[in-house]
Amino acid sequence: MSPFFSTSRRLTLRAAFSLAAATIMIGLMPMRAHAQAPAPEAPEIAARAYLLLDVTANQILASRELDLPVEPASLTKLMSAYLVFDALKSKKIDMKQTFGVSERAWKMPGSRMFIDPKMKVPVEDLIKGMIVQSGNDATVALAEGVAGTVDRFVQMMNDQAKVLGMKNTRYKNPEGLAEAGHATTARDLGTLAARLMHDFPEYVGIYAIKKYRYPGTPTANDSNRNLLIFKDPTVDGLKTGHTDAAGYCLVATAKRDFPNVGARRLMAVVLGTSSETARANEAQKLLNWGYTAFDAVKLFDAGQPVATPAIWKGKAASIKLGRSDALVVAVPTGSAAQIKTQLVRPDPLVAPVTKGQTIGSLKIFRGEHLWVDMPLQALDTVEQAGVLGRAWDALRLWIK
Repeated sequence: MSPFFSTSRRLTLRAAFSLAAATIMIGLMPMRAHAQAPAPEAPEIAARAYLLLDVTANQILASRELDLPVEPASLTKLMSAYLVFDALKSKKIDMKQTFGVSERAWKMPGSRMFIDPKMKVPVEDLIKGMIVQSGNDATVALAEGVAGTVDRFVQMMNDQAKVLGMKNTRYKNPEGLAEAGHATTARDLGTLAARLMHDFPEYVGIYAIKKYRYPGTPTANDSNRNLLIFKDPTVDGLKTGHTDAAGYCLVATAKRDFPNVGARRLMAVVLGTSSETARANEAQKLLNWGYTAFDAVKLFDAGQPVATPAIWKGKAASIKLGRSDALVVAVPTGSAAQIKTQLVRPDPLVAPVTKGQTIGSLKIFRGEHLWVDMPLQALDTVEQAGVLGRAWDALRLWIK
């Protein structure tokens, strides 16, 4: 949201939002801009494919060749990190635990952490080696430590990709070296990176480390290859990648504070650029454009009910619908006053309903045009009523 968007105007805008209950449940679609309400034109980006995602609003602001299969190079390590972080969260491993270095890890070509079979390396250092130094040796050591074998770890990567909805991704190795069939897309990388930050926020800071070297290893290759973390203090990640086939790739994230909204995170994915400098420049161009071309408007706070409709055959008479995180929408700069909203939900609502269950959506319009369709969730669990309660509500519904 623009810093010049006054508090009084914001309150007037909030009061103008209309919530109309609909009686027909429509199919939910991913939150995105619709063609009939044109978005600002993105700058020219010198990349094979790109994506600019407003992570806070969960909206794609600009893209090209979203679903083009590309070689992910070391962006593969985002999924490897996801599995390692998951193992830490579930306490299958811990940061101080040490892993051995196999011959396979030691002999990995490409970027390295420079560890060898004589070493026992703490997980924390292997993670820094994988993220900051983009070490292929560190990545393989982590894969073997978490899953027992590289092959098993790769299967876990592909299984997790399916869980996250990455429909066009197939992994063949954990480090990202070129291999037939090893491919992903800009859309899938955006999905993965957003989930990585959402699911494991405690580890995101590692991606902003500028320099790292494991004690006793060469000083070469100790700088983070993400040039933006050296140039832009709001950039805090995430990962670079490069092979001859993939070109120079980058997933860059930035977090900037805005009045009335707070921290707003954008993510730029640029794939197939011509150089290390080019990928940084093109990602920076996208991030800067996104922050200036779009305002963020907070409609509801995290956990704040959007509506509290009646529910039938349940132990409660009503249920709160909203979102567990803040409901924020990104709109072209200066168009916040055009926002209108419409609640769409099934009617009648019948118990049981579980907290977090998707129930309907909030359609957000710019003027007369649908801009985004935001799924809503049950903020409470409503258990099914007893036999008499269900029978009474069934009679009332029949009369209704």
